[in-house]
Amino acid sequence: MSNGIRPRRILLWHVHGSWTTAFVQGPHRYLLPVTEEGGPWGRGRCGRDWPRAEEISVDALRETEVDVVIAQRPEEIDLAHRWLGRRPGVDIPAVYVEHNTPRPSAALTEHPMADRTDIPIVHVTHFNDLMWDNGHAPTRVIPHGIVDPGELYTGELPRGVALINEPTRRGRITGSDLLADFAREGPVDLYGIGAREFAAARPTAHPIVGIGDVRQAALHSDMARRRVYLHTARWTSLGLSLLEAMHLGMPVVALATTEAVSAVPPEAGALSVDVATLTARFRELLHEPDLAVLAGKSGRQFALAHYGIDNFLRRWDRLLTEVIE
Repeated sequence: MSNGIRPRRILLWHVHGSWTTAFVQGPHRYLLPVTEEGGPWGRGRCGRDWPRAEEISVDALRETEVDVVIAQRPEEIDLAHRWLGRRPGVDIPAVYVEHNTPRPSAALTEHPMADRTDIPIVHVTHFNDLMWDNGHAPTRVIPHGIVDPGELYTGELPRGVALINEPTRRGRITGSDLLADFAREGPVDLYGIGAREFAAARPTAHPIVGIGDVRQAALHSDMARRRVYLHTARWTSLGLSLLEAMHLGMPVVALATTEAVSAVPPEAGALSVDVATLTARFRELLHEPDLAVLAGKSGRQFALAHYGIDNFLRRWDRLLTEVIE
C-alpha cells in the first residue's frame, strides 16, 4: 500500500519513454512485455532505470494476474487479447492513452477507439481531447507530469537549444525550418535523432550545431547550460522536453500552438505565432542573462504547479480505481 492506494498489476508497452518514466513512479506493479525479436511490441524497459517496472515474457503473461491494460496504440488491444486470453474492455479493464494530435486532419480525424464505449480514452492534453473526433468513447484528460530534474539552469552559454527527433523527416510539423530564423540572432544547439545530418545541410548566419541523441541524465544538465529553450513545433500534443526545460528553470521561446498556449505563461519567456516577435525575444534573452534567469524562474514555478509528478499520479490512481472497481 502507498498513500492508501491499492497497488495494481498494470500491463503496458514502452512507447513514449518520458511519459512512461512519469507513469511508473506510482505504487503499482508495471509489466512490460518482452519478445525474442524485441521491436515495437516487445522491447521491455529498453534499458531504462524504472525500479517498479518489470519485464515479462509473452509466455508468462497468460499465467500472470493483470488488473488493467494500458494501451497506447490500436494494435495493443488485439495483442493483449491474444497474450492474456482476455478481451480488453470486456474481460479485463482497459484504458487507451492518446499522446498525439490527430492526423491527417485537425478536428475531422476519427479516433481509432471512437466506436468503443467500454475503453476510456485518456488524452494527455485538453487540446487533443478537443481536436480528435472521439465518437462515443468516454474521454478523460490527464495532463503530463514531470519527475522534477531540479533547478539546474545556469544559462552560462549564450546559445539557444532545441530538442527535435528526426528534424528533416518531420520538417514543418516540428518547425525544424524555423531554426534558421532563430540562428540569424544567435547560435542554436540541436539535440535529437538525426540532428547532426540536419544541421550539416543548413548553413546559417550563426551556426545550428547538431549534437545528436543524448541520454536524459546528461541531457538535462547540457540543456540547462544553454540560455534559452526553443519550442518550434507547429503541430504536436505537447513536447515533454518543453516541460522539462521549464522545470530546469530555463526561459522558453515557444510557438503559441496546440497546448503550449496553456502550458507556457508569457512571463516564462515568449509565446507567439509571430516568428519575428519570437526571434526578437530570443535575441533579447541571449543578451540579457538576468532577464533570462527571471523568466526561467517564472516558468519553473508554473511547471511545478501544473505539471508536477504528484498531481499526475493522483489523477491516474483515481482513474484506475474507477476503471477497475
